[in-house]
Amino acid sequence: MSTVRTQATTLSFDLPDGSVAEVAVTTLLNGGYAGRSQEDVAAHVRELAELGVPAPSVTPSLYPVSPYLAQQTSTVPAQHGKTSGEAEWALVVTDSDVLLTVACDHTDRALEVHGVAWSKNAGPDVLGRKAWRLADVADRIDSIELTAWAGGVEIQRGTLAELLTPRYWVDRLEELGLLAPGTVLLSGTIPMHHGVDQFASRWRVELRDPATGDVLDCDYEVTRLPDPIG
Repeated sequence: MSTVRTQATTLSFDLPDGSVAEVAVTTLLNGGYAGRSQEDVAAHVRELAELGVPAPSVTPSLYPVSPYLAQQTSTVPAQHGKTSGEAEWALVVTDSDVLLTVACDHTDRALEVHGVAWSKNAGPDVLGRKAWRLADVADRIDSIELTAWAGGVEIQRGTLAELLTPRYWVDRLEELGLLAPGTVLLSGTIPMHHGVDQFASRWRVELRDPATGDVLDCDYEVTRLPDPIG
């Protein structure tokens, strides 16, 4: 998989030992349809098809995203009211390590029916400001909890056991020649609760490690851009 190189965005992560890791993002990738059970994924693809979202040609999928869309921000501007986030984890490859952090893939749902890859490039991937070293949590990865709130209402809750493992994606990046400093990969998401309103003005996502009680979070407000003139 080839990627387009643009001016890098630099992200900074606080680590549990008090050190800070910085990475200039050169490759940003969004995993999709990345549930551990591909039977459940197939059912989800059928559900989305009923909503007009094109089915992927292969699952799990991998969508290249403009690197500048990897952001640590408290505000996400949106052109209309049909955008929403997705609770995810993210791998961050540094010069010396692979980190795990929390992320929210903010997606244009109106554009999604025309192309998932297009919708992923219409909003930022918001990442947390703290991270864990992947090696420090790898032995208990399935127990780590992933939760999201939209407008203060819980909209997603699960564990990383529902998703393909970070190890799977590390191996996949290595196969693609992309396991290199500056690569950031988002995991894909877990199911949303039925009947919730995802089009909220505020999103919060947390990763929680039950073994330590440590929490990684990202939290942002969605603001409407002014109407276009002309």
